[in-house]
Amino acid sequence: AMRTPPMMIVGLVLCPCGLLLTLTGTLAPNWRQVSLIPDQPSDLVLEQGIWDLCRERQSSHERFCGQEDELGYFKEVPVQVARGLMPSSLVLTLLGLVVAALGVRCWQEEPQHPVAGAAGLLLLLSGLLSLVPASWYTHELEALPAPTGATLAVGYSLVLSYLGSCMEILGGLALALSFHRCCKE
Repeated sequence: AMRTPPMMIVGLVLCPCGLLLTLTGTLAPNWRQVSLIPDQPSDLVLEQGIWDLCRERQSSHERFCGQEDELGYFKEVPVQVARGLMPSSLVLTLLGLVVAALGVRCWQEEPQHPVAGAAGLLLLLSGLLSLVPASWYTHELEALPAPTGATLAVGYSLVLSYLGSCMEILGGLALALSFHRCCKE
């Protein structure tokens, strides 16, 4: 018989994947792309993250990060919230994965269902912690400061943050189902 229930395995696969995606989304400077800026070269793209601003010329692939924040982008509340919640989510995910490893314990005869369930709740919460800033930022995407007349688009970091959040939420729910086993016993 399988010692590790399938739902625990699902949780242990989804959550580390979610962690990697959320980590990339947090660190990579591309939550929003600003292009077709009036009075600028047509191939210039500004990439805005929560920690850095970059300029890239798409024809030459010349990329310069650490750009001056002339428009007060970093002072905006959704960016500030993301700067607080994304790292908090990452720490909580790591904590949840440690607890999950202790609860699932493939090397023992039986997994510890209450511990695995608690890990699931931590991981569910960490997914929600990163989903909030990603959703809020997306909602405010058009309102955040940008050069007048420029075209705004969602950047890949924001997409990865969404995907990572969803994987953590689903993985956390899968692990939280371990509580069902405790109730039956």
